[in-house]
Amino acid sequence: MKSVRQCTVLLGLFSLMGALMLGCGTSDKQTTAGNTSTPSAESTTSTKTSEVATTRDYTDYKGHTVNIPTTPQRIAYFGENYGDLLVLGVQAVGTSTSMIEGKVYEKQVQNVADLGVPINLEKALELQPDLIITADTDEKQYAALTKIAPTIMFDTFAPLNERLLHLGDIVNKKKAAEDWLAQYKIKEAEMWTKLHAEGVKAGETASVFTYYPGDRLFAMGRTGLSQILYEKNGFKPTSPIQKALDEDKGFVQISQEVIGQYAGDRIFILRTPSSEAQQSTEQLMKSKLWLQLPAVQQGRVYTQDIGKTESDASTREWLLEELPKLIK
Repeated sequence: MKSVRQCTVLLGLFSLMGALMLGCGTSDKQTTAGNTSTPSAESTTSTKTSEVATTRDYTDYKGHTVNIPTTPQRIAYFGENYGDLLVLGVQAVGTSTSMIEGKVYEKQVQNVADLGVPINLEKALELQPDLIITADTDEKQYAALTKIAPTIMFDTFAPLNERLLHLGDIVNKKKAAEDWLAQYKIKEAEMWTKLHAEGVKAGETASVFTYYPGDRLFAMGRTGLSQILYEKNGFKPTSPIQKALDEDKGFVQISQEVIGQYAGDRIFILRTPSSEAQQSTEQLMKSKLWLQLPAVQQGRVYTQDIGKTESDASTREWLLEELPKLIK
């Protein structure tokens, strides 16, 4: 019934808008009839430019070409890395708030409605967005979202320097994205210089592991903390993790038996809120396989909450300060 009411309201609004546009058209004709002067070429060009500037075509990484607002005002954002929007000075009208819980930027997200997981189409419609950005690549859901507003599929696993520029382009904040990345690059270089001076050797390898409910162990690849660790001046991935990176995998599930193949000179363990996952982590760290790893024997194992190791711009900026503290 609620959907029916919304459709009725929308139809009424469309009818009203049509009537208003018709009235405006009549008024314009009457004004023109009463005025024998011809509009100047400059005026006509200005009007056309204004009309053209309000929207533009954008092709997302999955090949959808969409007509989007040049400067979107009401963005519904569904996916990881909401912190990217924040460094560009943008707040969405709606997002999946469970994806920002426990993040370092959680308190900066204000007056943003919860879209749920999976995305609640009815709630999204109520927010009246003028642009939807989604990380979900399901074509069926995409088709449903396009009926609400212009929708872009966005690669939230893309490297930060690519991802932020694309996002800046989409929300008309490309200059802000370029400026932020330039400053970040300087700060990142300073961090690695400091770490190398404090004992991190060139060519050292690192691995990131985390447990999820169901006793599932993952080695992180293209997402999260790995993105900052495997930067040019940073740590190197081990061969199996490099393979995952080459295949554009965000992570790979592994068994305890092969952890030695994935383990680097330094190991980072990401804690999840799940008590079951925490129990699995504790059992791993008591196992013979674990205790025999060189990184464990040398005291080069570091733990951090998974929510504080995301690859978004806000978290990456925070990690530039926290990483040196973590691996002292």
